[in-house]
Amino acid sequence: MDLKIKDVAELLNVSETTIRRWLTDGKIPAYRLNHQYRFSRIEIENWMMSCKIEQERFSGEKQIYPVPQEEEHIGKPGTQQFGLFRAIHKGEVLCSMKGKTKEDLIRNTAKIIAPKLGLDSEVVAELLLDREALMSTALNHGIAVPHPREFILKDNDMVIVVFPEEPIDFGSMDGNPVHTLFFLFSSDDKRHLHLLAKIAHLSSHLEALELFQSKPGKETLLAFIKDWEGKIRLQ
Repeated sequence: MDLKIKDVAELLNVSETTIRRWLTDGKIPAYRLNHQYRFSRIEIENWMMSCKIEQERFSGEKQIYPVPQEEEHIGKPGTQQFGLFRAIHKGEVLCSMKGKTKEDLIRNTAKIIAPKLGLDSEVVAELLLDREALMSTALNHGIAVPHPREFILKDNDMVIVVFPEEPIDFGSMDGNPVHTLFFLFSSDDKRHLHLLAKIAHLSSHLEALELFQSKPGKETLLAFIKDWEGKIRLQ
């Protein structure tokens, strides 16, 4: 689906003025159609994942775009205040997943999570690998966010957190092997990009990275995520 400036501004939770400034500076991918800018969701997604999403504590630079500091009102006010918490709560936390390669890990995970999605495990694996073929879903600092190109859920986002038995090469921009994966399944553009941005923000949080290295169980991870999301405020 082609997106307009207004659509992208709403998806990224920024003003249309900010989008126009990024266009002028050449910071965001777009194309011209009948003298108007248009955007591809996949290109915007790839841009978000390839941007240097760093907090000042890591690089001394601010992120290119503002990671959501408070969930936007979708439906009723506050329904996404703890969006990542609820998505993981609906999903699962899998520790010590076997797989020496990206494909092995994805296929092994698909066998376990397919019943939750109501799909065949081979279908789930192929959907995830098809997305990886476009561009690696790895962020920096050992985090990856595997997800399909299309939305396969009708409502209620789901995130399955997977800790591999051993860190694996996932084609990360910083070259680091991946030790934590957030398998993301969303129901629409806005919720998908919002959760993706939130996970990217979490991936540069030192305390979170330390916790991920310990391969916490679901209860411990949910408690941390709930506390972290609860502290997020508007800039």
